Amino acid sequence: MDLSVVIVNYNTKKLTIDCIQSVLKSKSNFQYDIFVVDNASSDGSVEQIKSKFPHVHVISNKENVGFSKANNQAIKACSSRYVLLLNSDTIVNENTLDEMICYMDEETNVGAVGCEVNLPDGTLDKACHRGFPTPEASLYYMIGLAKKFPNSSKYNSYHKSYMNMHEVHDIDCLVGAFMMVRREAFEQVGLLDEEFFMYGEDIDWCYRIKEAGWRIVYNPTVSIVHYKGASSRRKPFKIVYEFHRAMYLFHKKHFKTKYNFLINGIVYTGITLKLTFATISNLLKKVR
Repeated sequence: MDLSVVIVNYNTKKLTIDCIQSVLKSKSNFQYDIFVVDNASSDGSVEQIKSKFPHVHVISNKENVGFSKANNQAIKACSSRYVLLLNSDTIVNENTLDEMICYMDEETNVGAVGCEVNLPDGTLDKACHRGFPTPEASLYYMIGLAKKFPNSSKYNSYHKSYMNMHEVHDIDCLVGAFMMVRREAFEQVGLLDEEFFMYGEDIDWCYRIKEAGWRIVYNPTVSIVHYKGASSRRKPFKIVYEFHRAMYLFHKKHFKTKYNFLINGIVYTGITLKLTFATISNLLKKVR
């Protein structure tokens, strides 16, 4: 098998079915299989997917184990040369898989590759093209300097949009909505870190892959559509909490020893304050 497509489903039956159908419509000369890992959905997803797609491998969990662990379950079960993490709320274009596999076959030092990820309105999902969230990069992004100076490599190192977005180039990290990873790379660095429940695991994986000497590449010659956030709308506080918890976990794991206690303290305080404000904002929206 050349490629295993891994889709995690959580109460997104219609979107997941559409996603699978888009994969099956792909024009490819390679062999691929599809794994769907269901995180205890209550919308009849498992039954529908098994009925419509009998050849799709379905792993049904009795509880929501999170995005990282669910992906790892499928990765452990597959034996393909490449693994593609694909969000359930995405639509793959016909040539995307074939061109990405060809690219990985040609560039043998690339550990992971991502494509251009577009939102339904045609704008770029900026999460598909990112730098590592260092304290400096995060600060410039949060206080608006990245937006004010989009062409600055210093102030816009968070999304790196100063780079040519129409050309293939190396990048720090991709988005888990579409990330094709070479088996040799993840066998070397390990699977997704299951401490990350549903955010940050893609950045962490890219960080470890790049630290091991593999290239991370953004390839905009192909694209997908991302109906962003479909599986995360039902539990806003849980989502907000896990988003900020991922920030804390990533900094603690990769940056804590690189900065002094003062910088670390500022980072952790900033994350806590951001979580507090986001929680209050959510509560106010409910009251309204």
